[in-house]
This record gives sequence, C-alpha cells and structure tokens, in this order.
Amino acid sequence: MLHSAKFHYDASSALSQGQRDNQEDAIVADFPVDTEMGFAVLSDGMGGHASGDVASKIVVTEVFSELKLMAGDPDDLEQNIASVLREAAIGANECLLHHANASPESLGMGATLVAPVLIKDRLYWISIGDSPLYLFRNNELHRLNEDHSLTSQFDYLVSKGMMEPEEALNHPDRNCLTSVLVGKDIPKIDCPNEPIQLLVGDIVIAASDGLQFLAEEKITEVLEAQSDNSSAAVSSELLRVLKELNDPDQDNVSVCIIKVAQQQTEITKVQEPIALAAVESSGPAGQLVKSRTISAVSSTPGKKYLCRVSIERAAEQ
Repeated sequence: MLHSAKFHYDASSALSQGQRDNQEDAIVADFPVDTEMGFAVLSDGMGGHASGDVASKIVVTEVFSELKLMAGDPDDLEQNIASVLREAAIGANECLLHHANASPESLGMGATLVAPVLIKDRLYWISIGDSPLYLFRNNELHRLNEDHSLTSQFDYLVSKGMMEPEEALNHPDRNCLTSVLVGKDIPKIDCPNEPIQLLVGDIVIAASDGLQFLAEEKITEVLEAQSDNSSAAVSSELLRVLKELNDPDQDNVSVCIIKVAQQQTEITKVQEPIALAAVESSGPAGQLVKSRTISAVSSTPGKKYLCRVSIERAAEQ
C-alpha cells in the first residue's frame, strides 16, 4: 500500500463590534478547498483616528489583492514571499496617503496589519502594529509576531525590575503604537524570511488586539477545550467568552482561526485481477489485438474510488 500526505486547513473568521460605536476592524481569508496554501489579512483601524474603518478596509483590500494575484503560482510566491509581503504593505500604506490627500477629513487615519500565509507545512507572515499572531501547539499558546506598541517595552522594564507591574499596567501610554500604517514611513515591519514549521494539530490565530481583553491563559483554556472542534466552533466560543466578560470598554474584535490537518490518501499498488488475462481479438483489417485491463483503488477517509484502464496493442504474428 502506498501512502501520500497532503496538508489542508480548516479556517474561519469572525468579527464583533464589542462596545464600540463603529466596527473599525476588517478581515478576509482565502483557503481554497483541495489546495495546500491559504492566507488571511487582518487590519485594525486606529481607534481615535479619523476614518479608522476606511483605513482598515483599504489595507485589507490592497494586501489581499496582491496575495491573491500571486496565489496562482505558490512556488513562485514562496520563493519571493518576503518581498511580496513587504511590497503589499508598502502599497497599502501609499493608498492610505492618497486617500487622505483626496479626503482631508480622513487625514491622520491609520491601521495595523497582520497577514499569515500558509504553504503546505510552512507559515510566513507580515505584521505592523499590535495585532497578535499566535500559534497554539501541545496545549501551549505562543505569540509569534512582534508587538509594535509600548506594551512590550513596559513589560520588558517590569521583567528587569525597572518598573512596577501596576505602574506598567496603568500607564496612559501603554497602548501607544511604535509602528503602524498611516501613509508615512513605516518604522518597523515584522516579516521573517524563514517560516515556522507547522505540525498536524497546530492552530494558528490571527486577531486584533480586542481579543486580548481575554488573558492568554483564558485563550489557552478555550483553545484546549475546543481543539477537536471545527475552526468555526473555536472562533464562536472565543467571541462568546469575550461577550460574557461584559467589559464596558470592549474593543472591536476580529479573529481568524486556522487549524492544520493532514489528509491521508491510500493508493494500492497496480495489480491485475486474477480473472483477467491477455485476450486476443480482431482489430482493424483483421489485425489481432491483445487487450489487458489494469485496476487501482484510491481512497480517502469515507470514500473509495476504483479505476480501470484498458490497454491494447497489436499482437505479434
């Protein structure tokens, strides 16, 4: 019996407005059936900035369009993945500038970006801002991307004993971003050249910072409890738990859940059925023809396919 393995993804996305007046998050995901690649693009429009909802839609549209254009040739995309992602982000940033110049009321709008790209068992990404990208593996949650906010710097000071935890937690500048798309130079771009190697059972989570109203311990608890369920069930449960918090300051939430699985295909070695043998018959102009039938079985979970091929050739006379 021959075995072949093919990675596939169960992906879903979800949005919640939380307690905000407007939905300033935008998200789109593309994981075609029976392909070994897919990607998601998520953007969080800047709270307090003009037209944050427009900014996030511009960023998502521009980056998604560029990735979709390249997705027809996954090998070429992967070979140039870092430059493709960077150019897509820079293009989105330029679109923000053009829009702001054409619409003065939108001046100052901005947005974050996080875009994971999965090709077979490899994970690439680009991120700008504080929208987190997580990997859940072996019941442990790991943040993969950089946090371009003062939060990470304050946490570092706390770890070195240079700032009290309570002071860091309540600092008014804690959520200020150190890099974001606003139509100007981008101070920091997190876009590794080397991928993360994925394993069967991994869950990749891209989200806006609204998800972080849940502590990482709570997110881990939800993922552990839902690990055998569909990605849609996981995203729904995360939003349900957030809603249960009933936090009056709950920010917009957008999340994409990507579960990594492996589809096994079993193919029997080609065999001749016992009852079949070479058969001679008359072909064109009385020519003797030998006919032979070969069969093979291919199966995936729950399905079996039987293929028969008939081969004919002129018999030796």
